Amino acid sequence: MTGSKDSIVRIDDAEYVTPASLRGLSGDKASDQAGGPLERDSDDVHPLRRSFLRLYACLFVAYLCSATNGFDANTFGGLSAIDTFVSYFGITPSNQGLVAALYVIGNVAGCLFAGPCADRYGRRVGMASGSVVCVVGAVLQATARDLRTLMGGRFVLGLGAVLVQTAGPAYVTCFFLGTIVSTWLEYGLNFVDGTPEWTWRLPLAVQALPSILVLMFVWFIPETPRWYIGQGRIDKAREILTRYHGDGDPNCPIVALELEEMQEVISANGSDKRWWDFRALFNSRSARYRTFLIACIAFFGTWDLPPTSYYFPLMAKTAGITSERTQLLLNALQTPIMMAAALSGLRWQDRLGRRKLLIASSTGMSLSVAVITACTAQQAGRPVVGGVGIAFVYVFLVVFAFAWTPAQSLYPTEVLAYSTRAKGLAFMNLLVNVASVFNTYVPPVAIARASWRFYIFYILWDALGALVIYLTFVETRGRNLEEIDHIFEAENPKAASLEPVPRKSRHGTYPRKAFAEGAA
Repeated sequence: MTGSKDSIVRIDDAEYVTPASLRGLSGDKASDQAGGPLERDSDDVHPLRRSFLRLYACLFVAYLCSATNGFDANTFGGLSAIDTFVSYFGITPSNQGLVAALYVIGNVAGCLFAGPCADRYGRRVGMASGSVVCVVGAVLQATARDLRTLMGGRFVLGLGAVLVQTAGPAYVTCFFLGTIVSTWLEYGLNFVDGTPEWTWRLPLAVQALPSILVLMFVWFIPETPRWYIGQGRIDKAREILTRYHGDGDPNCPIVALELEEMQEVISANGSDKRWWDFRALFNSRSARYRTFLIACIAFFGTWDLPPTSYYFPLMAKTAGITSERTQLLLNALQTPIMMAAALSGLRWQDRLGRRKLLIASSTGMSLSVAVITACTAQQAGRPVVGGVGIAFVYVFLVVFAFAWTPAQSLYPTEVLAYSTRAKGLAFMNLLVNVASVFNTYVPPVAIARASWRFYIFYILWDALGALVIYLTFVETRGRNLEEIDHIFEAENPKAASLEPVPRKSRHGTYPRKAFAEGAA
């Protein structure tokens, strides 16, 4: 998951340590680690050890940042199916796209200073300030008496959300936690007779919940050790690593190893200290390659289909399903289905690799949209055909969530260098949101005018995505962040990434898994 490599050492079969990485240790200690404990079986490393439990609690607070985005992702889509909400604010096909897109436009505006804020003041300040803005946006929406105030609230909420997402790690489960609560809350409240005003104001207010929780607990979690190193505060970084990775032992070898690796790649005078300087994303061949990859993740992961989180009820109506309650149920069902697929896909990210999954997923998405297009074109007077089209929307969501949902969080943090990660993620968020403005604003108008023909664009785009991934994407499976840096220095990064990672080379490459156990 995104942030997991940033926060805890990976203890699986796929990461490796070379003796060069041990030069921060004394000769005897390095020799000991290379001889005895490294060769022991590492099954004794317990995921419920005390230091890890503390770490999990800290990470959960940070991961609530994803729930903020999850709440909005489906709240407006469900509300757009409720007649009393639509009539109260006068939402029509001509303005529905703009109302939905204002959240994304707020994201675009926030991208301009989200990265510099996290770089200069730290991740905790970024999470806290973003959460405050999100609470203000949620209050504006929940108390809105006219469309203008509702639209302003959506813009403010989007502004705060991008601050939170850039500073805090993304986590699939917490994103879906937000969407599940919002969609099923809307479905349950639809059973209230007459759907009074409070039944759609309550979901708007609940959007503030994860931000309030973050504000309550963010000051009890530590700043990231990599940020401290970037500020030149090495002792503070060592203290954090010792507490959460070394079970309180300042002489723990894994702490020395991690600290040295971080210091090798993090500059205390890098471009991340200059808020205005985005040149590091483009000033070298490897930097441009990394930026190209995150741009691909942004556009191919966004222009895959009209966002079902906003427009599932509209797509269901286009397929011939007119019942408000049925539309809300279909909207609510997509979230647990996608969550199950995403969590299942996470398991396979390290088994099959990012490239294989993304290629297969994009191919399956293109085929699914082709079936959806054909069924939508032929559904008039044929309820069964319309039903098949809706079924393939779920097929599409499963195929997408299995590979793309984990990769959208994981892959950018892996391919970006640490010194440019905050700005790189902010830049990616900018691209995602620019793409989302199109994909959120256009569909209601395009579907009303072109109907099923509008989906042809997505068939072709998803197919192009599979081809681009095959030709250019590097494989990051089995390597830690520092090792990935070396891939991008190769003449052909994609080819270099496809070379097998040796378990033990003639130069003495050792599994990080064994090293982690020796440190425990």
